[in-house]
Amino acid sequence: MRFALPCLLLLLAAGCARPAIDASRHAKSQDSRVQFLILHFTGEPWDRSMKILTEDNVSAHYLVRDSPVEVYRLVDEDRRAWHAGASSWKGQTQLNAASIGIEIQNLGDVAGPDGKVVYHAYPPEQIDAVVALVKQIVARHGIRPDRVLGHSDIAPMRKVDPGPTFPWKRLADEGLITWPDPAKVAARKPAFEAAPPDAAWFQERLARHGFEIPATGRFDAVTTRILGNFQMKYRPAVYDGRPDAETAAILDVLTAP
Repeated sequence: MRFALPCLLLLLAAGCARPAIDASRHAKSQDSRVQFLILHFTGEPWDRSMKILTEDNVSAHYLVRDSPVEVYRLVDEDRRAWHAGASSWKGQTQLNAASIGIEIQNLGDVAGPDGKVVYHAYPPEQIDAVVALVKQIVARHGIRPDRVLGHSDIAPMRKVDPGPTFPWKRLADEGLITWPDPAKVAARKPAFEAAPPDAAWFQERLARHGFEIPATGRFDAVTTRILGNFQMKYRPAVYDGRPDAETAAILDVLTAP
């Protein structure tokens, strides 16, 4: 019996021992789990924005304050944040698991004195901070330019953020997002003025661009809403969802092989 206890302890220790892990070799076929970067506006004042994103059932990896401009990391990049919700882009769904979310503190869309929706501007210093942050994240994870998106892209029937006042062109000039060549758009616009595409064409091209959109062959409410979100990003001067020649030319250039 005097040998039983030591033997038992040795057996237990052997059973609990962990195998050594050799991390000296690396597979060629791998990349970051982070495939998308999604931009939002909070639609709330500062205190309310911070409270929602830290105490409620939603979250984001980063929150960028407007004044004074400050950047807060609320969720580590290797963890999932709850910012995208039901979402889809180019067939990939539920993007929380594969994305980093940046919330930009901005009051978003509010009703103006005449009842029309008005979108708040973004201070230049805040945009500078957002651009710098996007650059860092994109470089860290190798995120493709066609996967730096707005909440309005991945959930167009629910969301409009970051809205028409967000300067997407600034991100394009920094090489961070895909953008249509203005010369090509101008060259293709006359053909669409002469022969406007039908609803089926717009739906097919919007789907090719990345949106989840039913192929109804009609300019229905869903198509109008998604087309408006597309215009809000690439042609923010007019985003009424109407299928005009300029929108067709932009969409044609963006979806060309």
